[in-house]
Amino acid sequence: MLAVFLLIIIFLLAFSGTPLFIIMALGALVGFHFIADVNIAIIIQEAYRLASAPALIAIPLFTLAGYILAESKAPERLLRFTRAYFGWLPGGIPLAILAATSVFTALTGASGVTIIALGGLLMPIIIKAGYSEKFSIGLITSTGSIGLLFPPSLPIILYGIIAQAPVNELFIAGIIPGLLIITIFFLYSVGISLKVQTIKFEKFNAKEALQATKEGLFEVLLPPFIILGIYTGKFTAAEAATITVVWVIIAETIIYKDIKLKDFPKIAKESMLLVGAIFAILGMAMGFTNFLVDQQIPQKLFEFSKRYIESKLTFLIVLNSFLLICGMLMDIFSAIVVVVPLIVPVALAYGVDPVHLGIIFLTNLEIGYLTPPVGINLFISAFRFGKNIIYLYKVVIPFITLLLICLIIITYVPNLSLKFIRGVIEGKILSEKGEPVSAVIKILELRQEFKTKEDGTFRIFLPLPDLSKPHKYVVFFTSEGYQGNVTEVVVKRGKSAKIFVKVKEEETPESEEEGGR
Repeated sequence: MLAVFLLIIIFLLAFSGTPLFIIMALGALVGFHFIADVNIAIIIQEAYRLASAPALIAIPLFTLAGYILAESKAPERLLRFTRAYFGWLPGGIPLAILAATSVFTALTGASGVTIIALGGLLMPIIIKAGYSEKFSIGLITSTGSIGLLFPPSLPIILYGIIAQAPVNELFIAGIIPGLLIITIFFLYSVGISLKVQTIKFEKFNAKEALQATKEGLFEVLLPPFIILGIYTGKFTAAEAATITVVWVIIAETIIYKDIKLKDFPKIAKESMLLVGAIFAILGMAMGFTNFLVDQQIPQKLFEFSKRYIESKLTFLIVLNSFLLICGMLMDIFSAIVVVVPLIVPVALAYGVDPVHLGIIFLTNLEIGYLTPPVGINLFISAFRFGKNIIYLYKVVIPFITLLLICLIIITYVPNLSLKFIRGVIEGKILSEKGEPVSAVIKILELRQEFKTKEDGTFRIFLPLPDLSKPHKYVVFFTSEGYQGNVTEVVVKRGKSAKIFVKVKEEETPESEEEGGR
């Protein structure tokens, strides 16, 4: 009874605006002490385990780099560069804005900061090009969160730590989905630019492009350098963070001289306030997550959902609906800490890859940021551009529609996220008579099970311990009424290994007797 009373108090504190780390800490303390009857020292042990996570050091380093860039003139240089190279195309100005905001959001890790920092620069440019105010504000508001899918996005690192998914793989996995969103937005902008006669097209100026490249060279080269290093395995997320912060400090304080050395301690202090808040939440969240696992909450959620949801396809529809609501009601850090520990085990049970799940998760939260009535970017944009919130609801509707289309593609075409980080096994299971056989596929090393389709076909993405080397898996095929089959398969990154398995029918007692005669 006391435990129930304490839980009610925790819920009341949550709705009263109590900081999230306090809610997490109280939940873990009450859970372990009154429900699980476990020594509460385990909460500190979990926080200590978090401190040993290899990717953890990347959070303060990338955050510091983002704050330095936000205080410098990097936004102006990035915008000038993208405008010089893309501004002459139909829809070129929107494309330049898409590129600049994506890079800036990826480096700063916050879409709201992008709207505030770049909104005043972008709005006069796109209005001058002949685009309507409605389209312009909708575009700037909507593009603020696209960069969350690109490295070195802070939410990607947080998801990786909470879900225990490789951050390097998440960085690579988000690139193609992010480019897909930019492409869909660009095509929509091209349609608008061709339809509206008042839109002006800029001429390509080679001299301006060269000057913009020279001026923004060190900032423009940073994202591709980080992506290339991570993709080729030359450095980890933590090493990428170290390179980024050193690169940014040298560029902004020595080369461009935007940041004076006397201002550096102030910027570092402000960035570490955010880092401290994130670490406090993460530390307590690990203890609370451990309690949920100890009480088998994810397993019970899976058993409950299995009563009503049979297929992976249906599960993903329900998951997207749930995550869209979470994106509307929660900020991204809270959503990652609270929701991810619950959905990852359930998604794994349905055969969803944890890295693919991470990209689906972040895409949903991007849309949630824009979704009425309480999408946080709507309020930030309303404040930045001096518009009422109802006006913002109207202008983002076309862009929410585009994002939903992208979400459907990202969700149901996992190859977009996993192509460059996974090996694939695919094939078909047949009986000796050549008839398709529906079976369960077990991969013991992963402790996961997969199901074939009704026609016996399957396609499974498999992780590689080392992205630069092939890996051998032992695959078990089992089906009711048939003998089991064991096959070894070597998978390579970005390659598909084809398997065609023939299974024998199990011998019945009658057939054994006939064989004996």
